[in-house]
Amino acid sequence: MVAKQKNMTSRRLLFLVTEDWYFLSYRLDLARSARNAGYEVVVATRVGGHGDQIASEGFRLEALDWKRGSLNPFELVRSLFAILRLYRRVRPDIAHHVSLKPIVLGSIVALLMPNLPVVNSLTGFGHTFTATTLWARVLARAVSITLVPLLRRRATITIVENEDDRRFLVETLHVPVEQTANLGAGVDLRRFTPMPLPNRTPVTIGCVARMLVIKGVGDLAAASRLLGARGVPHHLILAGGTDPENPGSIAEATIQDWVQQGIECPGQVADPRDVWRRVDIAVQPSLGGEGLPRSLVEAAACGRPLVVTDVPGCRDVARADVNGFIVPPAAPAALADALERLVRDQALRERFAAESRRIVEATFSLDQVLAATLALYDRLLRRPSP
Repeated sequence: MVAKQKNMTSRRLLFLVTEDWYFLSYRLDLARSARNAGYEVVVATRVGGHGDQIASEGFRLEALDWKRGSLNPFELVRSLFAILRLYRRVRPDIAHHVSLKPIVLGSIVALLMPNLPVVNSLTGFGHTFTATTLWARVLARAVSITLVPLLRRRATITIVENEDDRRFLVETLHVPVEQTANLGAGVDLRRFTPMPLPNRTPVTIGCVARMLVIKGVGDLAAASRLLGARGVPHHLILAGGTDPENPGSIAEATIQDWVQQGIECPGQVADPRDVWRRVDIAVQPSLGGEGLPRSLVEAAACGRPLVVTDVPGCRDVARADVNGFIVPPAAPAALADALERLVRDQALRERFAAESRRIVEATFSLDQVLAATLALYDRLLRRPSP
């Protein structure tokens, strides 16, 4: 009887996410918080090797047969009908769409369900909006036009991770400002704690990112070669997996070339703290399209000085000459200059490291982000926030 009463009073929250691993990496903490707040959590995603882990959390798992990188129109139409059937069967009280493809497809379906509250999490504009080919520019324009009525739909709030993206929504796509929220990206400050800098010779430089062109890891490899030519002793770690479904994925042969040059490329790491524990300087050389790089926030939380490119998201974490250096994107020489300054100045590394932790504590607490997101759910459901 008690269980029946709980089902009658709980709210059903549906996450629409591309991949099961992505949900576990980026939305598990939020789903747990929602569950603890009384929501019944449903996860709709393509199931790879992590379905059992999602189900073990007590979440209802709905498998979707779609490909994250596919733009085949027949596949998109098939996915639309699959999502429509899913929403009609599950009957969520609120839907949370995560990243661009789920936002577009899920929001089109939501147009047919005008009373369904929707939260969209736009985690950067990615390859679609940053590639320079003619096809990419045409696609970006088409996506922008499509997004306008979807994000302006009643009972919809779009969450972004930096103010540049929020300005784009408001000023370019004309989304009402009250239907947007910049919540940043939070990290667990109890898990990511300050670590002493190794301060060993050679100084270790590290980057944790997927091996994508847009992440700028090729520029960091080039900067490392420049440092070597200048006689600046250092060791570089590029930690992250490839992404075959992403058109900007770096070829495995290129990564092996970097390894031959002395760059350490361990692939995907289970715990990024294992990297930051060994690193003196954290780098994010992104070319753009970021939301807020979580690995960068995690590095700052561990107390690491930063070198980043001057693109949205990165410059939200790094403060010039406070906790790091900001250099132009796609400029390996400028990147090498900034890294050389930090490699040669231990006192500066220590000062920047302390400021990184202070900035994260003030701005990027996971508890704050989770509470703010649950408050948005409550606002859309028109019930008082606890």
